[in-house]
Amino acid sequence: MLPWIICGILAVVVVILAIKIRMMQKSMDEICSCLLEHLSSDTNQLITISSRDKYVRQLASELAKQLAELRKQRRQYLNGDRQLKEAVTNISHDLRTPLTAICGYLELLEEEEKTENTKKYVERIANRTEALKALTEELFRYSVISSVSDLSYENVNMGRVLEDTLISFYGAFEQKGIVPKISISEKEAWRRLDRSALSRIFGNIISNAIKYSDGDFSVIMTENGEITFSNTASELSSVDVGKLFDRFYTVDSARKSTGLGLSIAKLLTERMNGRISADHKNGILSITVSFKEV
Repeated sequence: MLPWIICGILAVVVVILAIKIRMMQKSMDEICSCLLEHLSSDTNQLITISSRDKYVRQLASELAKQLAELRKQRRQYLNGDRQLKEAVTNISHDLRTPLTAICGYLELLEEEEKTENTKKYVERIANRTEALKALTEELFRYSVISSVSDLSYENVNMGRVLEDTLISFYGAFEQKGIVPKISISEKEAWRRLDRSALSRIFGNIISNAIKYSDGDFSVIMTENGEITFSNTASELSSVDVGKLFDRFYTVDSARKSTGLGLSIAKLLTERMNGRISADHKNGILSITVSFKEV
């Protein structure tokens, strides 16, 4: 008789434990579901669960507190980022007027008789003014691009956009004495992208290559749509390459550079779910861009 009683008690204990485990699983599922909902939307609703277990409810309460703090910090970050972009846009916009006036006065000075030293000083002022003007324009473009989230997607032939962009740099190549080597696969690579953004990416990379090149430039587009821009850049180091995509980073050999061109290229590439990387081997700088097939 006693063994049957013991077996009955054990059976009851097992059933109770099974029910308890099932309730715990249900509570965890409810917490996971609420967490996903809270993370995907900006809501102040509490994490609601059906369990009355004090430990589970305490866990849900602590998670709710952490989520509230996370939302608060996220709002502060978004507000601060928005205010910073607006400030950069306003500052770059406000700088345009005095810079335009300075350029005008410099043009008038060019027509006046000057000593050799004066000519030298005016030329230096003009060079630095042009650099500041370029930085102001690039700042304005960067702030606009980084604040705009919507892109106009369409089916784009990447090879055709690349060809058009290269043609637009014909004068710059000729001025630098560079004869570009171009190899574009005959197989068309179509992607769902923003045409103007893709053209901007290619343009910024090519412009960077012209600035850093020791006199050569090549671009290869493979059948799978991967594009590699290469040029000899012996003055670059591994540290320089690692920071090429950082905002405002320039190397000493490119003093007129704003340091934003490749940052914008990376921003636009990643916004369109693409990949961009830089490599430097045996004095050759290579920047590779690719986008997923639709």
